[in-house]
Amino acid sequence: MTRGGIIAIGIAIAVAAVLFAARGEALTLGDCDRTTHPSHGGERGHRDLGEGRVLYGEWWSQEGVYIDLVVADCRTGAFLRTRTREERITARAPFDRTERALGIIETETAAAPTLFSFKRLAMALERTGEDIELATLAAEPCACAALYPGLRGEKAPFALN
Repeated sequence: MTRGGIIAIGIAIAVAAVLFAARGEALTLGDCDRTTHPSHGGERGHRDLGEGRVLYGEWWSQEGVYIDLVVADCRTGAFLRTRTREERITARAPFDRTERALGIIETETAAAPTLFSFKRLAMALERTGEDIELATLAAEPCACAALYPGLRGEKAPFALN
């Protein structure tokens, strides 16, 4: 085989790999529900909120428990994280307002999807969630890789490990 033929085969393989990865066929929301810290922490409950936004919970259960809900915009990387359950993590009294927070998130994201804003969502969660954080993700979340791989932009691609 000629050098040009070898180069052409290499390019074809690389292009095929990029196209397969970009379609996101190998990753599902089920893959995203996983333990990320051996036996005591992970992600679960990944949902498509539409309009390129996703929701999931981060959990922890070693010497205390917590659940943080995360709403992320797959296109911009903007996200909101709020603690909705906590027991024996801080000096605060134990609480679990996860179901109430999920209802608020669903209402805010479904009411007028094109008018959605993270600031408005934060205000709606003010009396329900604790430690509300608004920031921008540098890396693509799993749910975005599964549902909206074409919206990654300049964010580091998600890698299932």
